[in-house]
Amino acid sequence: MTDQGTQETPPTAARTLLDRLSINQETVKQWSLPELADGCARAGLRGVGLWRAPVQDYGVTAAARLVRDAGLTVTSLCRGGFLTAPEPAARAAALDDNRAAVDEAATLGTDTLVLVSGGLPAGSRDLHGARERIAEALAELAPYAAERGVRLAIEPLHPMYAADRCVVSTLAQALALAERFPAEQVGVVVDTYHLWWDDTVGEQIARAGGGPGRDGSRIAAFQLADWITPLPEGVLLGRGQLGDGSVDLRWFREQVDATGYRGPIEVEIFNPALWERDGAQVVAEIVARFGAHVG
Repeated sequence: MTDQGTQETPPTAARTLLDRLSINQETVKQWSLPELADGCARAGLRGVGLWRAPVQDYGVTAAARLVRDAGLTVTSLCRGGFLTAPEPAARAAALDDNRAAVDEAATLGTDTLVLVSGGLPAGSRDLHGARERIAEALAELAPYAAERGVRLAIEPLHPMYAADRCVVSTLAQALALAERFPAEQVGVVVDTYHLWWDDTVGEQIARAGGGPGRDGSRIAAFQLADWITPLPEGVLLGRGQLGDGSVDLRWFREQVDATGYRGPIEVEIFNPALWERDGAQVVAEIVARFGAHVG
């Protein structure tokens, strides 16, 4: 398939890889949930990653039925987390919200709830303390999630988000938290946008994949976006289309696959320029770029 959407029959190996491609809801934010389900099904995709707010607006049970009837699976639900507040009332509220997120994930039929762990509390400079509060929250949430068939997936975010959004900045930090719990309860997210800069990421992906002396793979989700420069104002919305930036996407895919991971590969791009375009064209372009830069 070309960027203009001309379809060709891919070889078997490529088809197998393409079967793993999932489109995160935020990538085509201009689409309603029904449009997302219909558009991804029409493109021959098998999975979608969903976000809580639009799912809640549509109705969680109705969303589960909609996606299922389109022949799709929900590859992840985003997001839980924000677990760093020290005040008892705020912590209790965060735990309640995360339990609700687990319940929503279970209703949607996904086994992966992505956690954005939370930034530093106002006025704090204590990164270690914030990370320990995440561990304390996981100790309460992980058994609850496991009982419902959901694994908590800690997503490390680029260090530029550490102050206000996520004090877990590297895959090593995410694994240090996850490894306190059984692998089937707490895993990690490998997101190329957040991790491409880290020269230890290859060995950390191997560590996450388990192997001799370890208790199974920690890789709960694998997400793709490119890093483009110059960074736009408001870097949260500056993720690039596959192949437009600095990330060696195929290398990441090969490293993750080398661990034995054969799960979904989810494209999650926050970019207003994509949101202004026709959604079907964006999805067709992603499929083409996926084959060119990931396969």
